[in-house]
Amino acid sequence: MSLVEILLLSIGLAMDAFAVSVTSGVTIKNLQLKHALVIALTFGGFQAVMPLIGWLAGLRLQQVLGNLDHWIAFGLLSLIGGKMIYEAFQLDDAEKADNPLKTSVLLVLGIATSIDALAVGITFAMINVAIVTPIVIIGLVTFILSLVGVYIGDAFGHFFEKKIEILGGLVLIGMGLKILIQHLMM
Repeated sequence: MSLVEILLLSIGLAMDAFAVSVTSGVTIKNLQLKHALVIALTFGGFQAVMPLIGWLAGLRLQQVLGNLDHWIAFGLLSLIGGKMIYEAFQLDDAEKADNPLKTSVLLVLGIATSIDALAVGITFAMINVAIVTPIVIIGLVTFILSLVGVYIGDAFGHFFEKKIEILGGLVLIGMGLKILIQHLMM
């Protein structure tokens, strides 16, 4: 997997965290840098750790499902992308009710926005991608986009939120399709 592909995948994965960061920026009164950093570090950290966990699990599954690896990668990425697109059209007013800086809320949001990264980690193991570079890039991209997202939410509200989640979902579906086509052409 090339650096450009990892970067595109990272951006796609970070879209959930970015959208939640925008929502968080809307809900936090008197936003300060430390608030944005806590949110960005949490989301970036979870997005970096989850692919590692998925990759470790995927290594064990790879021996059993080796001949189906490209179909599994395509299926997982397509499901994740489709879920992101579907969720972009759902009402998320329940998320606004909780303080995103409360530790329990932040941890739940961190896990919820990084479940997709767990599945991508499994995909990485299935297609024999070394994990260190992707988790560093995924974590950094998510950190940066989440930090920016909090400030966008503070300044502009929800104007871009749904469009960003749709774009992220399309990127993930495209990556899954590319993996499938590459393996079928071999």
